[in-house]
Amino acid sequence: MGWTFGEFHLDPDRFELARCGKAVPVEPQVLTLLIHLVRNRNRMVTKDEIVEAVWKGQAISDASISSRMRSARKAVCDDGARQDVIRTVHGLGFRFVGEVAVTTPGRTAVNAVDPPQPAHLSGRPSIAILPFRPLGPAPDLAVLAEAIPHEIIEALSRLRWLAVIARGSSFRFALNADAVDSVAAALSVRYVLFGVIESRGATLAVTLELMDASSQQVLWADRIESPRDGMNALRSTIVSHLVTALEVHIPFNEARSARLRSLEDLDAWAHYHVGLRHLYRFTPTDTAVAQACFARAIAAEPRFSRAHAGLSFTSFLTAFLRLDADPAGAAAATRRHADRALELDELDPFANFTMGRSFWLTDQPEIAADWLSRATTLNPNYAQGFYASAFTSMLIGDAAATVEALNTSYHLSPFDPLLYGVHGVRAQLLLQEEDYAAAAVWGDRAAAQPGAHYLVRMIALVANGLAGKRERARQLAQEIRRNRPDASAADYFAAFPTRHQRSRTRIADELTRQGF
Repeated sequence: MGWTFGEFHLDPDRFELARCGKAVPVEPQVLTLLIHLVRNRNRMVTKDEIVEAVWKGQAISDASISSRMRSARKAVCDDGARQDVIRTVHGLGFRFVGEVAVTTPGRTAVNAVDPPQPAHLSGRPSIAILPFRPLGPAPDLAVLAEAIPHEIIEALSRLRWLAVIARGSSFRFALNADAVDSVAAALSVRYVLFGVIESRGATLAVTLELMDASSQQVLWADRIESPRDGMNALRSTIVSHLVTALEVHIPFNEARSARLRSLEDLDAWAHYHVGLRHLYRFTPTDTAVAQACFARAIAAEPRFSRAHAGLSFTSFLTAFLRLDADPAGAAAATRRHADRALELDELDPFANFTMGRSFWLTDQPEIAADWLSRATTLNPNYAQGFYASAFTSMLIGDAAATVEALNTSYHLSPFDPLLYGVHGVRAQLLLQEEDYAAAAVWGDRAAAQPGAHYLVRMIALVANGLAGKRERARQLAQEIRRNRPDASAADYFAAFPTRHQRSRTRIADELTRQGF
C-alpha cells in the first residue's frame, strides 16, 4: 500500500518518496516522520509521538524536531508559511492536511477517506477543557467563562499522566452535551470538560460535567457556589476539586475500558491503568496483579516513568505489609524503581511520591519529607502527596504540620483510596498526644475504610484499648488474627517508627496486653 498526494507518491513498504515517478533523496528520519504523519492524517500527531516514532523515545530537543519537520516540508514542496501539506498545531503538534489517495499494487489510486476515530484512542488519556457557557447578561460572567477554564488548563498541564489540549485549540469550540463527540473527534481527545456559570443575586454558581467522548457518559459532575465577592476562592476551589476528581475518575474509566479489550490489544497506558485499579485494593493478590500490569506496561514502553513508579508502589506495599519473607529486598526494589522513574521524568509528582515513601522503609523521614514536599510543589492539588507528608510529619513529631497536611489531603480528596491512611495517621498522632478517646474514634473510622489493612486495625486496637474500650479492642484483635495470624508489635513499629518514645512504650504495652 502507498499514498499519493499532489505530484508525490509515498511507499512505506519500499521506504521511498517519489515525485513524478523519480525518487526524492530524503534522510531516513525525515522519511520516517513523513510516513508517520501520513499514516495518522486523520488526527493531530503530538511531539511526544514524533519523538517515539523517529527517535524511539530518546531525549530530543525541540530544535531537532523542528529541523526534521523543515526537511519534511522541503521534501514535499511545503514550508512553514504556506503549510499546505503539513500544518502546525501551535504548542501541540502537527497534522498532515494534504489530500491523499491510497494506492495498492495493480490498482488505481482512490481518494482516501480518513478512517473513523477508534472508540478508545491509544496512548495516555487526553482531555479538552471548553469555555464555560455563561447564563445571564452580566459582563463579568463572560470573562469568568474563559478565565476559569484557562486556569484549569494551566493546573492540569502539571499532571504528567494527562494530555491537555492547549487553550488556543480548545477555546475555538463552544459546547453543549450533544456536541461532545464532534468536538472530541476534531481535537482527538477521549474526555471533554464543559461547564455553565450563572449568577443568582449575590451568588455565583458553576456546574461542571466530565464526559467520556466515546460512550457519551457523564463520569463526574459537580456544582460549586460562592459569594460574588469570593471569585478568587471560587476559582481555586474549582481547580482543586476538578484535579482531584480527574485523578480518581479518569484512571477508573481507563481501567474499565481496558478490561473490555483483550490483553493483546492493550497499550502501555491501558496496562498502567488496570494496574492502578488493582493497586488500591491493598490485598496480596491485587498487589501481585498490579505489579504484573506495570511490568507489561514497561515491556511495551520501557521509558514509561509512571509504570516504573507503579512498580515502586507495589514493592513498597510488599515491604510495608510484609507480603513476602524478604521485606529488605522489597524496600530496596522500592527505591530502585522510584530512582528509575525519576531518571525518566524527574518532574512527575507520582515518581517523587514513591521516592519519598521509599525512605519510610529505611527510617529516614527527614529525607522522605524533602521528596514529598517536591511532589506537592509540582502538583499543589496532589491529595496523596499531602497524606504522605502528614505521615512523615507524624513520625518526627511535628503535630501542627501533620494536622495541616491531613486537612489539606481530606479537603482535596474526601473519597481517596488512601483515606484509611489519612484517618489512621490522625489516630496515631492522637495516640502520641495521649488523647485516647479521640484516637479511638479516628482509629475506628480508619479501620472501616475500604482497603484498610491489618496495620491500620492495629492502630484502632491500641487506641480502643488505651481508651478503655476493651470489648471493641477484643473484636479488633480477633479480626487482625483472622486476617494476619503472625501480626506482631514488631510489624507495628516497623510500619510506624515514630520518634515519640513515651507513646511507643504505651503502645507496646497495650499490644502485649492484647497478645501481640
